[in-house]
Amino acid sequence: MRDLAKARNIGISAHIDSGKTTLTERILFYTQRIHAIHEVRGKDGVGATMDSMELERERGITIASAATFCDWKDYTINIIDTPGHVDFTIEVERALRVLDGAILVLCSVGGVQSQSITVNRQMTRYRVPRMAFINKCDRTGANPDRVTQQLRDKLNLNAVPLQVPIGLESDLAGVVDLVSMKALYFEGDQGEIIREAEIPDNLSEEVATKREALLDAASMFSDELMEAILEGEPNEEMIRAAIRKGTLARELTPVLVGSAYKNKGIQPLLDAVTYYLPNPQEVTNYALDLNNEEAEFRVTNDPKDPLIALAFKLEDGRYGQLTYLRTYQGTMRKGDSIVNIRTGKKIKVGRLVRMHADQMEDIEETGAGDIVALFGVDCASGDTFTDGSVNYSMSSMHVPAPVISLAIRPVDNKAQGNMSKALNRFTKEDPTFKTFVDTETNETIISGMGELHLEVYIERMKREYKAEVEVGAPQVAYRETVTQKAEFNYTHKKQTGGSGQFGRVAGYLEPLEEGEYEFVDKIVGGVIPREFISSCDKGFQKAMAKGSLVGAPITGIRCVINDGSSHAVDSSDVAFQQAALGAFRDGYLKAKPVIMEPIMKVAVEGPTEFQGGIMGSLNQRRGMIIGTTEEEDYTVVEAEVPLSEMFGYSTDLRSLTQGKAEFTMEFAAYRPVPKSVAEELVAKAKKEKEQQDKK
Repeated sequence: MRDLAKARNIGISAHIDSGKTTLTERILFYTQRIHAIHEVRGKDGVGATMDSMELERERGITIASAATFCDWKDYTINIIDTPGHVDFTIEVERALRVLDGAILVLCSVGGVQSQSITVNRQMTRYRVPRMAFINKCDRTGANPDRVTQQLRDKLNLNAVPLQVPIGLESDLAGVVDLVSMKALYFEGDQGEIIREAEIPDNLSEEVATKREALLDAASMFSDELMEAILEGEPNEEMIRAAIRKGTLARELTPVLVGSAYKNKGIQPLLDAVTYYLPNPQEVTNYALDLNNEEAEFRVTNDPKDPLIALAFKLEDGRYGQLTYLRTYQGTMRKGDSIVNIRTGKKIKVGRLVRMHADQMEDIEETGAGDIVALFGVDCASGDTFTDGSVNYSMSSMHVPAPVISLAIRPVDNKAQGNMSKALNRFTKEDPTFKTFVDTETNETIISGMGELHLEVYIERMKREYKAEVEVGAPQVAYRETVTQKAEFNYTHKKQTGGSGQFGRVAGYLEPLEEGEYEFVDKIVGGVIPREFISSCDKGFQKAMAKGSLVGAPITGIRCVINDGSSHAVDSSDVAFQQAALGAFRDGYLKAKPVIMEPIMKVAVEGPTEFQGGIMGSLNQRRGMIIGTTEEEDYTVVEAEVPLSEMFGYSTDLRSLTQGKAEFTMEFAAYRPVPKSVAEELVAKAKKEKEQQDKK
């Protein structure tokens, strides 16, 4: 078994285009996992190792998180490269759920951007200790000091630089390590040769100031270091131990600098991962004991204890379903039987592999704290596996609700089959991607985290499943209701040889404040026999399925019956259902019906400079601003906007705010549509009905 103290499970997260995938590519090169460097939007047509999906290489973005592992000095590092787009936020969630530490990558020009704030929030939710790496120090306008200050101001992190860059922009030559007090230069064709030298004279003042700040911050976590500082010169081990303690407590964030693209500063970053980020034994993870009312307890990380492993990601590989597992305690060997706690099914471990992007390496066994993959195991994302001796479940991850929907239609029968296969797989793999058939419109609706999210899935359907689909604008689920009280008195008579049908129902309809439907029986003296009261209720409910304005379901109505009559022979269940149906339609049009539309609660977050534009864009969409909150140079605008006006908003918002703002929306309530919109909807429904009648 490997030494857990020498293991690291880390994630690389950041805002879009901060250089996560480029950084991972360099890490793999320096740890000799790959022997040539390829660029993300590679002119050589190969693309970065971690972007193994064809779509990722074309667009130059990361869509799915990819796992790999490497060895640095005598440490084993499992790495997960995660996407930066808000649309693929579940990929970041599930990676952080199983990782022990993380590197927050920032652009030295862009600084702390909107998605950096989201990612930092996710790291805080899962209590993940982190380091910051300020990348792209070779770019014009690079300013690591400003970014470090933003880490303190915007993310409330105790950010402490461990390095000073030697030169900036095109003059970036290397870094000064403030712990060892040496200048490091990266030479050779690909920065693989590290040359140590004395600190350049022009930097001595800055280095002295920052070294003092570093010792000041680190000494808060170590009395021994504080004494050593007072007595003279502390040694490197002491400083590292204090920084490590502060980082693990999530009260200090070490900041490193460099340029992944120019191959500068990557090897010291790898050293820092081994020095300051936790090993699996130093992280507290909790499981729930299902036999003991879901009591929380701490998992041990001991390879000798009963097995607990969490399936955090599924992928459809070349050889069937690939399940990524993080083992928390115990040992799993090839040929073992394991139990899926959710389904209670026993599964045999057939093939156990370690992943390197889309390549794999077969292994015989895996121990606590490892990230591996299994083949051909039927399970869902978030399932817990044990060896069967215990009934434990790992706490689940946070899954945000989908915010946008699209209607899709297959072009032919062949596409229909392929489309359902694709949808089955995508919904299993991605908890934020939902699909259902709308009973009102009979369309297949897909929902996700944003337009890019759905666009990618539609593109994958076409490429991976040859499912050609047409994408329509989604139908908004309108409702109808009444605005005043109206009486009805309806007799249903039918006479056709033998026994006929007879039923008379009288009463009134009125608006219902709370709830969707209420039936009130005020019949006295048995004018409608008891056995037919429920038939009246059924008839009213049938009538509510489709309103007469736009054919939408009716909601918010109280139906009261207070009179009626029956026939000894001709009255029946069907007769009274039909009588109630007719009575409802009779009263509905007199009760001044209106069309209701879903109103969404929308929150837009973005830099304050765009506040006016954001508010204007919401007002244009019939939005009602509820309030705004400002935090330094960041603003959150909250509004209530009709769902029908929100389509295409993410694209508009991105172009309006240079991609710096993001929005979330959730259902708030149904409200009446304005008169002009209602007239349009009624005319449209009438036209559609005429077309259907012609068919």
